[in-house]
Amino acid sequence: MNAILRYMKRNYKILMIVTVLAVALWSFIPKQLQVSDPEKDRLLVELITFVIEKGHYEPADINDEFSKGVYKSYLESIDPSKRFFIQADIDEFSKYETQLDDMILNKDLTFFDLTHKRLLKRINEAEGFYKEILAQPFNFKVDEEFNVDYENQPYPANDNALRERWEKQLKLSVLSTVTDKQKLQDTPLKDKNKDKADEKKESADKKTDDVKKTFTELEKEARESTLKSLDDYFDFIDDLEREEWFNVFLNAIAERFDPHTYYFAPKDKEKFDTSMRGSLEGIGARLQKKSDYVEISELIPGGPAWRGKELEQGDLIMKVAQGSDDPVDIAGMRLDDVVEKIKGPKGTEVRLTVKKVDGTLDVIAIVREVVEIEETYAKSSIVKKDGKLYGIINLPKFYIDFENTDSRDAAKDVALEVKRLKAEGVEGIIMDLRNNGGGSLRTVVDITGLFIDKGPVVQVRSRSDDGRPSGKVEVLSDNDPKVQWDGPLVVLVNNFSASASEIFAAAIQDYNRGVIMGSRHTYGKGTVQNLIDLNQFVRSNSMGDLGALKTTTQKFYRIDGGSTQREGVYSDIIMPDRYSYIDMGERDIDNAMPWDKIAPAKYDTAKNNFASVVANSKKRMELNPQFKLVDENAKWINEQKDDNTYNLEIDKFKAELTKKEAATKKFKVLNDYKNNLKFEALPHDKKIFEKDPSFAEKKERWYESLSKDIYVEEALNVLEDMQTKSSGKSAVVTKKEKVVKTK
Repeated sequence: MNAILRYMKRNYKILMIVTVLAVALWSFIPKQLQVSDPEKDRLLVELITFVIEKGHYEPADINDEFSKGVYKSYLESIDPSKRFFIQADIDEFSKYETQLDDMILNKDLTFFDLTHKRLLKRINEAEGFYKEILAQPFNFKVDEEFNVDYENQPYPANDNALRERWEKQLKLSVLSTVTDKQKLQDTPLKDKNKDKADEKKESADKKTDDVKKTFTELEKEARESTLKSLDDYFDFIDDLEREEWFNVFLNAIAERFDPHTYYFAPKDKEKFDTSMRGSLEGIGARLQKKSDYVEISELIPGGPAWRGKELEQGDLIMKVAQGSDDPVDIAGMRLDDVVEKIKGPKGTEVRLTVKKVDGTLDVIAIVREVVEIEETYAKSSIVKKDGKLYGIINLPKFYIDFENTDSRDAAKDVALEVKRLKAEGVEGIIMDLRNNGGGSLRTVVDITGLFIDKGPVVQVRSRSDDGRPSGKVEVLSDNDPKVQWDGPLVVLVNNFSASASEIFAAAIQDYNRGVIMGSRHTYGKGTVQNLIDLNQFVRSNSMGDLGALKTTTQKFYRIDGGSTQREGVYSDIIMPDRYSYIDMGERDIDNAMPWDKIAPAKYDTAKNNFASVVANSKKRMELNPQFKLVDENAKWINEQKDDNTYNLEIDKFKAELTKKEAATKKFKVLNDYKNNLKFEALPHDKKIFEKDPSFAEKKERWYESLSKDIYVEEALNVLEDMQTKSSGKSAVVTKKEKVVKTK
């Protein structure tokens, strides 16, 4: 889902806009300006709003509605669990709710100054009483409840109510930790990475496990670890400078234009640049802040978390432990600090306490590794089904190195995999784009060209010179008439297939070239972002590095004219998954840019009729007990997702956990499914296996995962249906049999 920045560097019109902006701003920014922090803050507000107004694809009007959005977003960012401000503070702040638009335009920092000072005051007060609360054992025999749905909770009415909220929150944290410790004592966590763990540590752990601790001892340990976690958290907060708090306010402004517009402070820009270079270490997961905790936003293909198959996108990390150490509650911690706790040397273990999508809690042990880039490349396998040979190509992302044309890129690699599969005589191909977050735009155009005659693949629209999103539409086309594969084609997608993945799926669908299978729809990110260095707008650097702004500058459209934004691409064959009844992607973000439509491009469609293929697949899945169970699990998850209330009486707390565990036990068998198909390496890979056993091991793990994949199994059934049974010829027409359909 990363922005396709490289393509933007080729867009000279946008670069010209940036240059014009720089010249315009030079006219009112003094040559030498020795600024204090407030002066620099006002300059940043002016720069960000000006650059967004002139460069954003469709900048929102800075009005009262915009003001309300900034107000809400900012307060949620600085006090997400509503454990600092009380209602009297909010009553005082609320008079600014519809005034922030005018204050932003006038560079008035009154609201920020007021909330910042009040927040520091409330934080100092909280430091005074959380230690008192944790100094005494909790009484877990009191029948009381605590709701963790902070977003929909009111602010505490007064100081007493605030303290009560802290007490219940800390009580829940300690209760959860004690329960986890008891469970681990009774049933030690099964460690899939046991063979990689340090033998000395393993021996020490075993000795510890042999002596069971009493409830009193565990409760005391839990309070001590919670206290240490909070001490670390408040030490960190105390070290934050005004500038860092102000960056939160700036992003409350920037992100109201759309979710992908973001201000990078200088040190954050360095981290962004590092991530764009693809430095992948640790557990192999990308994280994002979600309310008071941290959410798994992406699993890096080939990484230890991805291979372990226990951690999933959407999981909320609640606690982090180093090996056998006590877990640290990360509630309220900054994302950077959580990342630092999860990262660590290769070969060491981290244990994550996570809240799954279905509401259950799980402790997942992961041994850290360096994620090898090889695992992010395209790979293929062959499988025989009912006497016919098929191929599957897995593409984790649309990669390319613009700086080195001799390096690998996804288009060349996929073309090579197709060639190798054809040489083996496959009768159908699956393109697996599940969890593919996107990448290079040029690459997706080239890959689409492997499966179609020459023609348009995607339309890209920029804003016009007058600032409206009705500027010139650029049609990016495949100009090579050669078709690498004209046989049966299935494209596998899910909710996390985004950006370039959606372009490919949409093009295959619009050309009627193949069948799209998977989640009801893809992610729905149909926008392009550009990173703009704010330092170019000032003549001197006397005020220091100003950072950068990532802002949305263009929008994607299918060749049929519809946008992929927000709606994504709807599957031709919808396959149940655990997220079937939950809104995922851009449609679930309140300020995501809207879906719209432009004029279609001119293109020819294949004379394929997949109606019977779709119908057959639907019937199979309705009769398949595994798919029925998947759908039942999805419904249960949807029912549980809003269950945010916990009873703090220990017996009732455990009873609720037991009830949930019993309900989910029937769904555990989903992980044990096997499709009885044997996936094998191509001759090219087998030759490498002989010289590189580690490469063979990685591929074998992939083949094993395919043999447990019900979605791949059904995709193969669909490929089989796309064959004409009587003649043995493909039911998919070749380019000579195509009918022209100009749109």
